[in-house]
Amino acid sequence: MNSWLAVSNANAGTSDEEVIARALSALREVADVEHVATDDPDDLAAALAKHPDVDLVISMGGDGSLHAVVQALHDADRLPGTPVGLVPLGTGNDFARTLDLSTDPVVAAHDLANGSVRPIDLILDSTGRVVVNAAHVGIGAEAAARAEPVKPALGPIAYVLGAISTLFSRSADVHVTIDDRTLSGRVAQVAVGNGRFVGGGGELLPHAVVDDGAMDVAVAFAARLPQRIAYALHLRRGTHPGADFVHYTRAQSVRVEGEPVRCTTDGELSDPRTEHGWELLAGGLAMRLPD
Repeated sequence: MNSWLAVSNANAGTSDEEVIARALSALREVADVEHVATDDPDDLAAALAKHPDVDLVISMGGDGSLHAVVQALHDADRLPGTPVGLVPLGTGNDFARTLDLSTDPVVAAHDLANGSVRPIDLILDSTGRVVVNAAHVGIGAEAAARAEPVKPALGPIAYVLGAISTLFSRSADVHVTIDDRTLSGRVAQVAVGNGRFVGGGGELLPHAVVDDGAMDVAVAFAARLPQRIAYALHLRRGTHPGADFVHYTRAQSVRVEGEPVRCTTDGELSDPRTEHGWELLAGGLAMRLPD
């Protein structure tokens, strides 16, 4: 019988624990599944180190949890040799949307149990950080940074206010090198990814395919306020790839150099840097997915 390791967040609430128990029952119909709940990246790395020979590692959580599992396996040099599964339990579940997984964790666990392993692409940034879903620099990351201090008090409204405030901020002057072509100017946003959605369902990269051997890239040259407003409206409709101030393409590598900008990687915010880079690892991740 296959040996699987299921990993969840140790801080899950009672309702999540009940769902996890039901999902584990579905998984155990086809495999010997051990479940561990981890507190932080060090705890996760230790749990994986104790199970070096498992046939599958299942992330039971959202996009951040999946990113943490893939990052830990990458750091342990276990990719793509150790396949990964996903039982969506988060609020955003953006990569699960791209994979067309069920929003019901128990149904998703049943589908995973009866699925098969196939290779998908993975992105690695210049700091050694994996990108499972998407990364973006510019107004989206800046909006998240501005929302952070007031999020405990205002909740989701904090991000809306942060996004509105970025409409009036100055665009970064950068050089964007996409494979062997360089574009220069003031950009509102540069996004790369293997998944289509961010922020709980917004189609940032609507043409992305997880196993096409390329990352999708969107560069928005929206320096003036009218263009930024137009870009925001296009984003809501998923029509920005056709806008005349957006360069949308696919690539193997992307580099952004110039004025310091923040980056959001699979939902995690970084400090401003003058250089960001990403490289595609075609087939760099194996996932067990519904047939």
